Amino acid sequence: MTSGRKPARQWLLLFGVLFLAACAAKNQDVPIESRPPEQIFKMAEAKITDRRSAGEAAHLFAEIERLYPYSEWAKRAIIMEAFAYHKARAYEDARAAAQRYLDFYPADEDAAYAQYLIALTYYDQIDKIGRDQGNTLKAMQALRVVFERYPDSEYAKSARLKFDLALDHLAAKEMEVGRYYLKRGFYLAAVNRFRVVVQDYQTTTQTPEALYRLVESYLSLGLVNEAQTAAAILGYNFKGSSWYKDAYDLLKGKGLKPRGMLKGNGWLARIWRETVKGEWL
Repeated sequence: MTSGRKPARQWLLLFGVLFLAACAAKNQDVPIESRPPEQIFKMAEAKITDRRSAGEAAHLFAEIERLYPYSEWAKRAIIMEAFAYHKARAYEDARAAAQRYLDFYPADEDAAYAQYLIALTYYDQIDKIGRDQGNTLKAMQALRVVFERYPDSEYAKSARLKFDLALDHLAAKEMEVGRYYLKRGFYLAAVNRFRVVVQDYQTTTQTPEALYRLVESYLSLGLVNEAQTAAAILGYNFKGSSWYKDAYDLLKGKGLKPRGMLKGNGWLARIWRETVKGEWL
């Protein structure tokens, strides 16, 4: 025979659910000023997993700093605030929080990470090659601080890699402009751009093409010695590259061959002599 009453276990379960719901509702009504820092911290951590709510997390971390200044929780909150803002792509706010951390705790173990975050706020905004490269330069400056000031940190290797990529980005910009001038017959302007790559960005992947383009430009200007020297430098440093093969064929088609310029004080002659002595690249 069955009764219309629910078993006791079901009643207890229902009571438990209602009790937890009531507690949650009550907890939501507690103003942020009345909450302990560890609770606010956990609330922020719960939101930071999603980029869409990372900005809310940053605000909560900022509240810890405001309500409990100079505490250990505030110290942890500042670096997490910077991280959350970066995740939310609020780069200026992230940079400000990270810099504030460095100002307050310059010798702390997370100082390297704070500096790395500052660098990332610029690095992540590096635009396409055709745009202004201001963020690239700022990223490189901040990245250099990471691997020079914190060489033993876990961020030093990544910072150096990103620095090299940013440097290559700048060189690519020069190459783009140089190719534009070369294509339109502005050979001297093209030479100036390719020269910047060879002199200032010689460790980048753009250097072999820059030397080849110099061969093209100098031949178009009738400067045979300079063209031969550019090809010789290209062959000395990148003999196995397709750019050297193209340069060699270009000279050969005019009855010429790569040859270093041993005399003169021009920039290209100087680089050739340094190359032969092993002082370049």
